[in-house]
Amino acid sequence: MNDLAGRPLDDAALVPLAAKLGSDCAAFLTGGPVVMRGRGERIEALPEASAARLSGRRVLVFKPSFGISTPWAYQQMAARAPDSYCPEEEAQLRLQRWIESDAAAEALLYNNMESVAFEKFIALPTMLEELRGECGLAPRMSGSGSACFAFLPEGADASAIAQRLKDGWGGEAVVIDSRLE
Repeated sequence: MNDLAGRPLDDAALVPLAAKLGSDCAAFLTGGPVVMRGRGERIEALPEASAARLSGRRVLVFKPSFGISTPWAYQQMAARAPDSYCPEEEAQLRLQRWIESDAAAEALLYNNMESVAFEKFIALPTMLEELRGECGLAPRMSGSGSACFAFLPEGADASAIAQRLKDGWGGEAVVIDSRLE
């Protein structure tokens, strides 16, 4: 809408508006990979060399027919705190080590919301484990779920993986093969 209106607001003014739409919506205002902090409203660009390791990577995004309520997931995590959260210092250290290394993104992937979601929605960990074992992928849940993703090696047959997902989760499952810019 800002573009259609002739860009009356700069990015600094758009960020708090985006955060009101959804905590992580500020990430959509950037043109590349970012580090998100807080509820997702505090963003900073990934260093160029680290961003380059992501550029061009194939990613499969997939979601079963059911969703997971974000407020429910956070309530479950809060009830289990502090054990359900990765300490900020640990997360910062993991990120810094990854930035300073040449490791692939899979080495950094972690989602502390998986533990609560997987307890109630067993179809998620069951499928992710099958994709690890049968397809050699490193899938993770995205945010509070139920959407998931996995980086695909070049040449991987996404249609066979998509069929495996639909066989397990039903024809309503959404599967998208994409590429990061």
